[in-house]
Amino acid sequence: MISLADLQRRIEAGELSPDAAIAQSHAAIEAREKDVRAFVRHDKSAKAQASGPLRGIAVGIKDIIDTANMPTEMGSEIYRGWQPRSDAPVVMMLKRAGATIIGKTTTTAFASRDPTPTLNPHNPGHTPGGSSSGSAAAVGAGMIPLALGTQTGGSVIRPAAYCGAAAIKPSFRMLPTVGVKCYSWALDTVGLFGSRAEDLARGLLGMTGRTEFSGIAPAKSPRIGVVRQEFAEAVEPAAEEGLLAAIKAAEKAGASVQTVDLPEAVKEAWRIHPIIQDFEAHRALAWEFDERHDEIAPLLRASLDETVGLTPKEYDDARRIARRGRRELGELFEGVDVLLTYSAPGTAPAKELASTGSPRYNRLWTLMGNPCVNVPVMKVGGLPIGVQVIARFGNDPGALAAAWFLENALAKSG
Repeated sequence: MISLADLQRRIEAGELSPDAAIAQSHAAIEAREKDVRAFVRHDKSAKAQASGPLRGIAVGIKDIIDTANMPTEMGSEIYRGWQPRSDAPVVMMLKRAGATIIGKTTTTAFASRDPTPTLNPHNPGHTPGGSSSGSAAAVGAGMIPLALGTQTGGSVIRPAAYCGAAAIKPSFRMLPTVGVKCYSWALDTVGLFGSRAEDLARGLLGMTGRTEFSGIAPAKSPRIGVVRQEFAEAVEPAAEEGLLAAIKAAEKAGASVQTVDLPEAVKEAWRIHPIIQDFEAHRALAWEFDERHDEIAPLLRASLDETVGLTPKEYDDARRIARRGRRELGELFEGVDVLLTYSAPGTAPAKELASTGSPRYNRLWTLMGNPCVNVPVMKVGGLPIGVQVIARFGNDPGALAAAWFLENALAKSG
């Protein structure tokens, strides 16, 4: 993979020009795109900007995020060729920081569940995950150092795990979702993909200008609470193997690790996530559902048809449960610095299954709004396995520092 941090250091030292860094990504896309199919559009004319902390950094943008110079088609025939007049704020944040928008990456239709043509960069017979399929695959394949995705259930962390990339789903609303096709306004979160935690920190620093992302270093002896989320159904042996490897490496590196049980209100919040998601999806996609129903991708259309009867009372009750869960989860962080759990149920499903994988180990944390970071751990059968590090709401730097600690611990453990 291409490291954003390494590129920045080389550019700052005068060892690499920003133009050469962008050319490196163009060449990598040309070499691998035919096998991975991560992009719906590659702007071959894209060049480096002259200034900014992210100059020389090529970025892929998930194709539900508006771009003024490229269509935003949302993975749907309904929006084929649709051209926004302006960039979404998150795109402008990147441009103002000097980044180069090199292309639009594939997305499942409206960031839901219908698979894209994108293939897993580690094994083309498997899915890259979704809905941020192209962003995860492009970074995992070493085409670009940074990409934007979104998560409503598990659409950043899960594909990152499947593709062997680092990724962060930041605290809810740290990054604006204006100009991003809405699926659920209470859940949709813009996230980043990179090669490791330091890259994500540098990307967020450049985009947001938040000083708390400057000078992040690996955490020292973090207190880690392991959560297996038994209520979210069983995991595959590969996922448990990855979690155990991460625990062993963390303990060996000096972390204190304990198993913690989530409060009942938090477990109940996991159950009601789909109610909030589906109720809001019917409002966010009301025009498409009413006016272009038969053109909606089949899996999404079936889901919308099935949930059309959700009531405002069910939605309001679910929101109350979510608020209670957030309060009780906040109290849990009095005893630990971060939580550690599975990023996905196992390795990436076979492409023939027509599934981008289950978000069942991600959706709780999306609903709670906490920052989550995927840390690649190992490969099982040639496919990556990751774990996710979760910090208190608003403590995104702490999540990245703990993830960096874990990366180093895993590297030392072999």
